[in-house]
Amino acid sequence: MADESMADVAPSPPNTLPRPDGELEQLQRVWKRPTGWRALTVVNNNHVGLLYIGTALLFFLLAGVLALLMRTQLAVPDNDLIGHELYNQLFTMHGTVMMFLFAVPAVEAMAVLLLPNMLGARDLPFPRLSAYAYWAYAVGGLIFFCSIFVGLAPDGGWFMYPPLSSSAYSPELNADLWLLGIGFIEISAIAGAIELAVGILRTRAPGMTLDRMPIFAWVMLVFSGMVIVAFPAVIVGTALLELERAFGMPFFIAQKGGDPLLWQHLFWFFGHPEVYIIFLPAAGMVSMIIPAMTGTSLIGYRLVVLAVVATGFLSFGLWVHHMFATGIPQLSLSFASAASMAVSVPTGIQIFAWIATIAAAARLRPFKLPMLFILGFFFIFVLGGLTGVMVAVIPFDLQAHDSYFIVAHLHYVLFGGMVFPLFAAFYYWAPFVSARALSEKLGRWAFWLMFIGFNVSFFPMHLTGLAGMPRRVYTYADSYGWGPLNMASTLGAYMIAAGVLAFLIDLARNFRPVGDANAGNIWDAGTLEWLPSRSYGSRSIPFVTSREPLWNQPGLARDVDAGRYYLPNAPTGRRSTLVTSPVQARPEYVLELPGPGWSPLLAALGTAGFFLLLTFKLEALAGACGVLAVAMIWRWLWDADANPVRPPVDIGGGLRLPVSCGGSASHSWWAMVILLMVCASIFGSLLFAYLFLWVTSPETWPPLARLPSMGLPLTSTGLLLGTSVLLAWLSRALERERQVAVRLGLPAAMLMIAAAIGLEAHGQWQAGLRPQDSGYAAAVYALIGLQAVFVTTLCFMAAFTVARSLAGRLGPARRASFDSTMLFWHYTVAQGLLGLCAIHGFPRLLE
Repeated sequence: MADESMADVAPSPPNTLPRPDGELEQLQRVWKRPTGWRALTVVNNNHVGLLYIGTALLFFLLAGVLALLMRTQLAVPDNDLIGHELYNQLFTMHGTVMMFLFAVPAVEAMAVLLLPNMLGARDLPFPRLSAYAYWAYAVGGLIFFCSIFVGLAPDGGWFMYPPLSSSAYSPELNADLWLLGIGFIEISAIAGAIELAVGILRTRAPGMTLDRMPIFAWVMLVFSGMVIVAFPAVIVGTALLELERAFGMPFFIAQKGGDPLLWQHLFWFFGHPEVYIIFLPAAGMVSMIIPAMTGTSLIGYRLVVLAVVATGFLSFGLWVHHMFATGIPQLSLSFASAASMAVSVPTGIQIFAWIATIAAAARLRPFKLPMLFILGFFFIFVLGGLTGVMVAVIPFDLQAHDSYFIVAHLHYVLFGGMVFPLFAAFYYWAPFVSARALSEKLGRWAFWLMFIGFNVSFFPMHLTGLAGMPRRVYTYADSYGWGPLNMASTLGAYMIAAGVLAFLIDLARNFRPVGDANAGNIWDAGTLEWLPSRSYGSRSIPFVTSREPLWNQPGLARDVDAGRYYLPNAPTGRRSTLVTSPVQARPEYVLELPGPGWSPLLAALGTAGFFLLLTFKLEALAGACGVLAVAMIWRWLWDADANPVRPPVDIGGGLRLPVSCGGSASHSWWAMVILLMVCASIFGSLLFAYLFLWVTSPETWPPLARLPSMGLPLTSTGLLLGTSVLLAWLSRALERERQVAVRLGLPAAMLMIAAAIGLEAHGQWQAGLRPQDSGYAAAVYALIGLQAVFVTTLCFMAAFTVARSLAGRLGPARRASFDSTMLFWHYTVAQGLLGLCAIHGFPRLLE
């Protein structure tokens, strides 16, 4: 770690002397993009981000084609173009693809592409994790979409409410494909969120304190936190529904003590924050574009940051907003209704900050394409927000629920709030990755066709909804009088498609993705992504003194490109970037980054194959894919813990930094802590399910006499605590280089923790409890099963650590794998103890 004097590094360029010969050539060689077939092995986030965006755009087009088919079917009354079965698949796939395969991946992809340069980093800290997340998403998503061509697409709506999605009413594989496919894609999204959170907190340029961080980075930090908390709920929900379908565990069957509302609670705890998970990054892009187009810093920067954080917080109180018509208690309805209205306050703060910035403009460019799309966003999103306040009023929602009014509202919010800002971002940042900007003329055609087409398509849906037209119907009678409004909506949908086509033509004619040059800072923006950059990012990493350093530090671009700031070279001969402190962004150590490799791609293929083949009951092939995935992840982690024995390196300006760092200052420690937050959210969601089923069906809980005796759970408790004590002792043994103790102690701990979970499962089985008995029994075995998954994961991690010890890759100064295993171990023990308290203590407490 650097000494305290680094807090006082000077803002002027630290390297005033000419750079040595061959330094730039080495940097280019180290960061060279692979060509030919090896292009598939690329891990650099600049390139992975482009692939990510292109794939998300492909899914946007595919989902748009499905929408056109639906609108064609509904254009006239009594149309027989599409039957009801195919129509059900079309609207389910349209919603699923738009929400899971386009919206969230698109904003995550923009972050993966932009954040390294925006933060002044050469790359984010886990590029192979980004590549793995991308390939898992792309491969899994394409296979999932292709299910529609063989009649296996899900048809229960993108929300998949049971009992409609249960095996009794959906016995085919369609629902299984949705459940396993979506759960797997969500895991990919969480992997990306962990990468972004650690990257934002630990790889900012020196001097870029939290108060100087670009607003888009703030937004993506909140976005990552929301993904980490919200997405585990839907993963738990999909797992429970699949367990019910595959093994008859009645989580959602009311006759056996389950409850279909449990699914809605879990789904909408994810589903409503999902709206803000999509909207907030789009709002962050708007907050970046408006200052550049007006030549003025964002007015109310700190208020906007607070508004973003508040929106993220409030969004978790809104899930009942979607359940007003389900008969839940009046008090819950009142809280959700109040929260639904309260969230408009922080959203309003952002809108007024944008208006104030425009009003203070030094060089307003209202008719440049990025601003044109933002003005369209203002108009559409405000209308969507107003109807949002309307549906937050419970009596109105009870009338409009499940009508086309809701379809209009959600499209005004999501399409207006996310797609228009995203297109503004495409036009704004195209020069960042291309040799030239997109066409103004074609862009105007694209904008006006999309803007007019959108309003022609969706505004009439408010009226058809108020006239009583329900959602998800594949046809309607002429006597209802909905025909003219539906024809207008269909014509508008085709206008939107024409606008998107104009954009694609523009892309084909003008967009040339390049790695070693770009069109430059054509908007005269002030943030770091507009520094001259190539495949390695900027030539050197600057010291930042303001939120818009390109405006406030004259000559910064020239000095950075001349290598006058930090890390102008590749001091270890490999790819590297700076890791800085999380608050003040002081340089702490140099992080070596991996180069191209096949392991992320093969691991993603193995993961996708495991989940998808499991859906088709091909267990052997699925197992082989699972082994491939684990082996490839093992392969890439094998080289992750760099040898710290090498001496500190010179990064310029007289600063010498270590090449790696251990303990809580390490970026891998931060990633593990965030992963544990995900795990806690998963456990919390499952614990909620356990308690919720007690609230709704207490009669299915066993009397005290039928509970297992306390002997076995007390023994399990002792074993769990014993393993934690043993791991703490092994940590001290590793400090003293006692490798034999580690090699023997970890297997012993594995046996003890496996015995603890085995005893618990044995005790429940001996007491006569079976998973299919009731909702209570299913919840108990789900808690035990989750603990078994964690124990299995721990065994892999412990075996990996022992293998590193045997290979001479573990030691007092090279212990990242042991520290990560120990953190995960202590968490698993704590989770196991809480699980035992819930299973054995809570029923006895009730007695």
